[in-house]
Amino acid sequence: MLWSELIADAVVRLRAAKIPDPEASAKWIGQKVSGAEGVEWFDQLSSLVTARHAAGFDRLLERRLGGEPLQYVLSQWSFRTLDLFIDHRVLIPRPETEVVAGLAIDEVRRVRSEWPGHPVVDLGTGSGAIGLSIAVEVPGTDVWLTDVSEQALQVARANIAGIGRAASNVRASHGDWFEAVPLDLRGKLSVIASNPPYVDRAEPIESQVQQWEPELALFAEHNGLAAVEHILVGSAEWLIPSGAVVVEMSPQQVPAMVDVAGQNFGEVEVRQDMAGRDRAIVARSPKRLS
Repeated sequence: MLWSELIADAVVRLRAAKIPDPEASAKWIGQKVSGAEGVEWFDQLSSLVTARHAAGFDRLLERRLGGEPLQYVLSQWSFRTLDLFIDHRVLIPRPETEVVAGLAIDEVRRVRSEWPGHPVVDLGTGSGAIGLSIAVEVPGTDVWLTDVSEQALQVARANIAGIGRAASNVRASHGDWFEAVPLDLRGKLSVIASNPPYVDRAEPIESQVQQWEPELALFAEHNGLAAVEHILVGSAEWLIPSGAVVVEMSPQQVPAMVDVAGQNFGEVEVRQDMAGRDRAIVARSPKRLS
């Protein structure tokens, strides 16, 4: 059987199982198993499939046919400049969070221009997507990745190992939000970034997300606001005077969280995702608590 025939058959099966975008799933699985991408993939389509490749393809295809998200099936996904390892222990990286990572990177560069040498913390890091993007795109930045889930940190540590030289400036720490940050960093952080859980438990979400992605990283109490508010309030005492906190949230949560941020920071901005929806708050210049 040729690869083109294998892919065509997979598309038929995926479509019959009502899997969204069956062509993309079949192609990505084929590229994962064969190791061929880009122009090489088009050449691969006219080649014969080996028995080993056919068996590997079938194993991944069966998982996708069962409704498992493609990203978990592939065990990897792109995020900005990174190729992240991911599995069911962490959330699937999303385009909205790529925007948030970009905002955090902008803040790190701004603060470094005047106050170099101060570390960054990615609270509730999951796969490490935000923090590792900072480490790679702003070389020399000391980055702490924290998470209350030790399983998530196992994934983050695997991704630390995959970023090369920048890994020497990255540390992972287990704990609940600021409890995971060393006390000697209080008042010394340049930027705090986070994509915390912000889904209200009463809010309906996609069945695929509900079934496959970790509940701990999705849901928060108090109408989904508990973690976001905790970070906005707590960050003020951990940042240097020109520091900033960047937090992702749902669009409907932004108005209430702008008020919270304004009580703790001198400057507050609302930033949008690629669809034009309010998606993040960037708060600068913490007000020191007496």
